[in-house]
Amino acid sequence: MAGTGRAAEEGILIKNAESLEKAHEIDVLIFDKTGTITKGQPSVTDIMNKTNLSDKEFLKIVASCERYSEHPLGECLVLYTKKKEITLVDAKKFKATTGKGVEAEIDTKKVIVGNHKLMIDNKIDLKELETLSNGIKKEGKTALYVAINGRPAGVIGIADTLKDTSVKAIKKLHEMGVETIMATGDNKETAIAIAKQVGITQILAEVSPEEKQNKVQKQQEEGAVVGMVGDGINDAPALAMSDVSFAIGTGTDIAMETASVTLMKGDIAKVAEAIDLSKQTIKIIKQNLFWAFAYNTVGIPVAALGLLNPMIASAAMAFSSVSVVTNALRLKKYKPFTADDGSAQKSPFDLLSFGIKKRIPILGTGQ
Repeated sequence: MAGTGRAAEEGILIKNAESLEKAHEIDVLIFDKTGTITKGQPSVTDIMNKTNLSDKEFLKIVASCERYSEHPLGECLVLYTKKKEITLVDAKKFKATTGKGVEAEIDTKKVIVGNHKLMIDNKIDLKELETLSNGIKKEGKTALYVAINGRPAGVIGIADTLKDTSVKAIKKLHEMGVETIMATGDNKETAIAIAKQVGITQILAEVSPEEKQNKVQKQQEEGAVVGMVGDGINDAPALAMSDVSFAIGTGTDIAMETASVTLMKGDIAKVAEAIDLSKQTIKIIKQNLFWAFAYNTVGIPVAALGLLNPMIASAAMAFSSVSVVTNALRLKKYKPFTADDGSAQKSPFDLLSFGIKKRIPILGTGQ
């Protein structure tokens, strides 16, 4: 109760005690990219129109196709056209393929907008589109492929920036001994560029929600305790499969409903804080168990031999309960580490609890 309450004060909502107890055992953390490591507020940077249409008409068709999409990239494109005062039209036969893109009929034209997997599914020639997108991919931008009436029509480049704390958060997790993996539906070049910026070396690019889920399962089969961090519908299967799941509070409702932990501020540094708080909570549980057993091991035989006045025994029993509760309440003084150093103060209990060396704050010191 003290642990989950302190976590809530830090914007970490933990649904159940099991998740708090399990978090400190996490060996591998799998991160989504868009909206998790990055801000999820991308902007349109490049428009490569290879049709006979004007750029304005081209954007009108593409954005009209994306207007019903819930993906951040689609929303970004729609917002961009609104700023350009381009009037969108209704889409017919709209279809969203999770992890790939969208399709619709716009002004009698069959429009497909998405990644290369969606283009392959629809038998679209990728050579020209890939040639167009090579430059922007190397810059770490996401390339949206566009096909109209079964023919390649162009590429739209979209850039998403890192969250302010992403680099420090990943660094802290590595210092804590947690292995990190980034899994994204984006192309490989973009994934590599973003992963390089934050310090993640293991990358899964152009993966579907099912493939993310399979990666979680594979890690579990290898004996790892796996955490998943995501914000979208695409992440829900992997979140459900993981041992401890973290949803970004600025993401979709389905992600937050599925996850066992919700990070209200959308800051992935809170993942490391949740793991650290889990360690502190488990440590205090072990301290309480140690003192409870030690106390009763001494007290019960003494009382049984008649060497202890019943009134004194009752007072001692009450003191035992008070000491355990007081020790637990020290978590209320838990000081979250910063993304820079993770420092916390040492408690005198540390030397007396199974040789555990991690530092925790001292009740009543104001530190």
